[in-house]
Amino acid sequence: MVLAPISEYINVLVYLAVALAIGVLAVVVGAVLGPKRPSRAKLMAYESGNDPAGEVKRFPVHFYAVAMLFIIFDVEVAFLWPYAVSAGGLGLTGFYVLLIFTVLLFVGFLYEWFKGVMKWH
Repeated sequence: MVLAPISEYINVLVYLAVALAIGVLAVVVGAVLGPKRPSRAKLMAYESGNDPAGEVKRFPVHFYAVAMLFIIFDVEVAFLWPYAVSAGGLGLTGFYVLLIFTVLLFVGFLYEWFKGVMKWH
């Protein structure tokens, strides 16, 4: 296996650095230049633009766990698509790497299943 020189990855590193800088810069500029006049209305819970009526209802933790499961499997599909397109050129090594990736995701899924995350109360 021949490793590519680091110069071939410089575009990706520059892209990641610029993306990180833009994100950090946006947060810092917003914190420094943004108005800081908290009021009772601004500190109230937000309910789709309406004033909250009664007690604020919180979602159970299971809602967020199921949402994270969806994201995990959505990302898995995003990683499997490039493999499916170039599976012929990757050979047996690519197949084994994909198999390890899928097994790790499946082990994580089983862990969450046995922890009871899938049970909606």
